[in-house]
Amino acid sequence: MSAETIFTNARIVLLDRVIDGTLVIRDGRIAEIAEGRTNAGEDFGGDLLIPGLVELHTDHLEFHYSPRPGVRWDKTAAIQAHDAQIASAGITTVFDCLRIGSDEKGGYRVGEMRDMADALEAAAAEDRLRSDHLLHLRCEVSAPDALDHFEAFKGDRNVRLVSLMDHAPGQRQFQTMEKYAEYYKGKSGMSDAEFADFVERRVAASLEYAAPHRQAIAGYCAEHGIAVASHDDATLDHVEESIGLGVKLAEFPTSLDAAHASHRAGLSVLMGAPNIVRGKSHSGNIAARDLAEAGYLDVLSSDYVPFSLIQAPFLLADGEDGMSLPQAIALVTATPAHTVGLVDRGEIAVGKRADLVRVRSAGAVPVVRSVYREGRRVA
Repeated sequence: MSAETIFTNARIVLLDRVIDGTLVIRDGRIAEIAEGRTNAGEDFGGDLLIPGLVELHTDHLEFHYSPRPGVRWDKTAAIQAHDAQIASAGITTVFDCLRIGSDEKGGYRVGEMRDMADALEAAAAEDRLRSDHLLHLRCEVSAPDALDHFEAFKGDRNVRLVSLMDHAPGQRQFQTMEKYAEYYKGKSGMSDAEFADFVERRVAASLEYAAPHRQAIAGYCAEHGIAVASHDDATLDHVEESIGLGVKLAEFPTSLDAAHASHRAGLSVLMGAPNIVRGKSHSGNIAARDLAEAGYLDVLSSDYVPFSLIQAPFLLADGEDGMSLPQAIALVTATPAHTVGLVDRGEIAVGKRADLVRVRSAGAVPVVRSVYREGRRVA
């Protein structure tokens, strides 16, 4: 006999509307959705029932693994701490970012991120994890060792997203030297002379390595069905380059023109949920709310604050951006799932995975009441 769970008296957020109704789960899948309430099952008391959130870009695991410069925490312990915080924020599918390639002021040794991926796979096999964990490789294409790091992930079926990044000065995220100096000098304590030498080397590395590394990595992803993301596109030339590389996801465009061009070309435009919560970018670039108002915002990511992913959609739906609750929730569920080819999740529909979140809207900060992954309560 199949296992069955019933939720009733819930406000169920579908793709196009919200209904007061009942949902039935059988064997980890959504089996029935009906308007009205029943006498059977768990009474949600009018709480919202939304799809489990799909997180495409989070650096949060890295903070647990390396909580201080030079400190490395036990990988399994770091993964479990990260996973617990992810799940409690309503995120049932998470793409953990692993850094590929490094500049001389940071990064990990060759093999270190491969070890982390192996630890993630082992943790999942041992049923340690609440959420479903997949891999997002953040490839610093201007780093000389980017392809060496990438090589270790060829053939890994958990790699479902790869982003092409170049954090060299004077372009993309750091279009002004003032912002670049503020970030790197503040982070490393370099003198003016040391910083000037550092900038010269980073620009030279970008000129030598960025283009061939982009082509090599994007080519591999095209051959193996891995979604590719651009990163910090700032100009129309950047967007054209991304389109030529087969990019599906435009992460953090830094100008309205780049966001518009990406969206018009059919790329999903991703911005940070912390940007919505704070009302501005931490690096001084375009505000995500501006893109929402213009109709160019498709996906949100928690980036560095997991709970922001559940908070931001409610702020957008309650604000003056002209966005309904189903539209806002789709930014963190249906659209990210669709962008990377996860067709079995991201919406409340019969036959989809029962990845679900019970949430109470309570002013500016919603309350996550319970979280289910394939019908099993995980938080």
